[in-house]
Amino acid sequence: MKVTAKEVFNIPNILCYIRFLLVPCFAISYLRADKPRDYYLAASFLLIAGITDLLDGFIARKFNQVTELGKAIDPIADKLTQTAILLCTMFRVKGMFLLVILFAVKECTMGVCGYLLLKRNKKLDGAMWFGKVSTAVFYVTMLILIAFPTLNVVWINLLMVTTGAFLALSFILYIPVFAKMFRES
Repeated sequence: MKVTAKEVFNIPNILCYIRFLLVPCFAISYLRADKPRDYYLAASFLLIAGITDLLDGFIARKFNQVTELGKAIDPIADKLTQTAILLCTMFRVKGMFLLVILFAVKECTMGVCGYLLLKRNKKLDGAMWFGKVSTAVFYVTMLILIAFPTLNVVWINLLMVTTGAFLALSFILYIPVFAKMFRES
């Protein structure tokens, strides 16, 4: 795949690079947080990451700037951000390791399926609507958990169960999509 400078430095891809840079900013600020403003700063990095995630896809489609590079790096930035969120919150939120396990199983399974389909010259072209909804729920619930670390345990558990339910539902809904693609390849 030959990549031109114009593709590397188009606005959607630059927004994606910014998301990569926001991951360590979030992780450092969250793990060092001890005052409310520190947690707000960490949540701000995630909010910016979420907004740039929405913007890069919108701009790429609206202004015909979709590139193969962008299609490759966007999901990597998404998964890196989500992994950082889960691993960092695992140190501060009791029970978060269950979401980490669910996320790891889902993403590893989807990664293996994607790889096997690629070997058969097939690929899932972009996220399905239910994957996007799951990601949106993930960001909203994690933003709340991160910005408000002193939430009542009932609210924390509700947010984690909601996130887990949407992750699991998304995973379940992807199974027939992958099964159909395997049958057709």
